[in-house]
Amino acid sequence: MRYSYKLSDALHIMTYIDLYPDGDLSSAAIANSIEANPSVVRGTMARLKKAGLLNNQPGVAKASLARPAEEISMLEVYQAVADNTDLLHVDPHTNPKCPVGANIQATLEEKYELIQQAAEAQMAQISLASISASLSKRAKLA
Repeated sequence: MRYSYKLSDALHIMTYIDLYPDGDLSSAAIANSIEANPSVVRGTMARLKKAGLLNNQPGVAKASLARPAEEISMLEVYQAVADNTDLLHVDPHTNPKCPVGANIQATLEEKYELIQQAAEAQMAQISLASISASLSKRAKLA
């Protein structure tokens, strides 16, 4: 299974901007923190801007949060960067001649939808400000 780090990287970018609004906010500086290519950072920032979460201009290393960190939820960031917001995926290739294979997809889709709703409800409760606060405490920045 291949893992996606898009949410992690997007939250990293948003937290970096929240904590260092007057710092070096170039894609190179942020990429150094993430240990990623600056082009990945620029692409993620473009998606966050399109979602109304970031303010930035190409060629200018001065990004800012579009709203206060308290008003930006993890769910919003997730929806901005996830290519497919479904957390769990049912195998579409099962044997329709088998009673289990013929019914597992619909059965799991029902259960996965419950999990999806619970996860999204929890992500909606987590603000960028709470992530920044936890990080600050852990890193002893405050």
